[in-house]
Amino acid sequence: MTKGNANLYLHLMGAGDPTRVLFHRPGASSLTYGDLADRSAQMAVGLQAIGATAGDRLVVQVEKSTDAIALWLGCLRTGVMFVPLNTAYTDAEVDEFVADADTPHLLTTPDRNRGLTMGTDGTGSFLDHVNGANPADAPDVYQAAPTDPASMLFTSGTTGRSKGAVLTHQGLLTNGAALAHVWQITGDDHLLHTLPVFHVHGLFIALHPLMLQGGTITFLPRFAVDDVLEHLPEVSVLMGVPTHYTRLLADPRFDRDACAGLRLFTSGSAPMTTQVHEQFTATTGRTITERYGMTECGIITSNALGAPLPGTVGTALPNMELRIGEDSIVEVRGPHLLDRYWRRPDATAAAYTTDGWFKTGDIGTMDDAGVVTLSGRSSDLIISGGYNIYPKEIEKVLDTDPQVVESAVVGWPNVEWGETVVAFVVLADGTTDFVEPDLSDALARFKHPRRWEVVDELPRNTMGKVQKKVLRERAPAL
Repeated sequence: MTKGNANLYLHLMGAGDPTRVLFHRPGASSLTYGDLADRSAQMAVGLQAIGATAGDRLVVQVEKSTDAIALWLGCLRTGVMFVPLNTAYTDAEVDEFVADADTPHLLTTPDRNRGLTMGTDGTGSFLDHVNGANPADAPDVYQAAPTDPASMLFTSGTTGRSKGAVLTHQGLLTNGAALAHVWQITGDDHLLHTLPVFHVHGLFIALHPLMLQGGTITFLPRFAVDDVLEHLPEVSVLMGVPTHYTRLLADPRFDRDACAGLRLFTSGSAPMTTQVHEQFTATTGRTITERYGMTECGIITSNALGAPLPGTVGTALPNMELRIGEDSIVEVRGPHLLDRYWRRPDATAAAYTTDGWFKTGDIGTMDDAGVVTLSGRSSDLIISGGYNIYPKEIEKVLDTDPQVVESAVVGWPNVEWGETVVAFVVLADGTTDFVEPDLSDALARFKHPRRWEVVDELPRNTMGKVQKKVLRERAPAL
């Protein structure tokens, strides 16, 4: 490790024996730590070839692959900020993110045919610069300070305007190391990776603790019950979202024998019900470790291994301070936090208290033992299948429809997805038969309303603000 270099790459790739398998890829050859180091070096050569230099932003919208992980490492090596985007975003949505990131560097899938491309089969115009490159031609690993930016992930507030959360080398390392400690990850652990790699959960939370300890990862392209059941006997760790566990529990093959070799199941990105916790334990004889985090902070709290407290999210991770602030908002402080919101000093300042604590926007309580219980969100954020959905963004699109005078979007409880999107619409004068608008060009599919309710008017308070709590209370018992 280069003396005085805080680059996260050196930590992620420094623990594993170069000859040890890092990625098992069903249907393809395995990759060792040394293989991935070489591939990331080739990616660094490719980044040089397209003129991407330290501090530049590379917006990436590609399918899940080990090349996508090698690209993340290649960005670390060169100091380029890695900016992953959900593969479901439309071209119009991607254009907004690229403009906000203020970058000419966009990398997409070959089928989109938009500038540089990278496919899962090793082809694409960007990979023309990468394949065959000599790893020895890669530049030296970028000399990073702890607070230098490593990645930027876009999030949003209730206003719907995107904010880029700038994450640092130090922040990502602190969070990964804390998780490895709390979850007792060792080099002997083997993770079954089923998550997307365009957000914090799949890219950072699932990968970093294992890589920091030199562990092994079976890398699946997506979550599918059959594939998970096939590979469970090979692994010791599974990380998922509540939807994954409800789908597994619906399959009679998922039982104690199927889970016999696993020591750790984690769940996050959305709350898990007590019912699912209890059903999981009764079915498997194991427990699910629930944790709580957000893009700007990484993982903040976790329940203790083997001792879940359904309805709670556990205690603060090492090196993280937590308190319940004004209006019962959870507030945190520590080196794991984002550096800033990209080009949004107003939003950055508003996110912190006057004494330097980050306001998560989540409402919660903390008992004398430091165990946190969340009771809701101060925003109207909808979490469906582990994905964040911001109502204002959908409402802006709906309100352009000539049938619609105004709209309000809320999340309703759903056993499988956590929440589903419901749109309330007030129709324009003369409109009698509402036709569901085609949103395919404007919004990713996971943001589309699954239910529509036509109402005469939206409920409002005395100040004229729409009372979404009233709309949510109209949800039937599910």
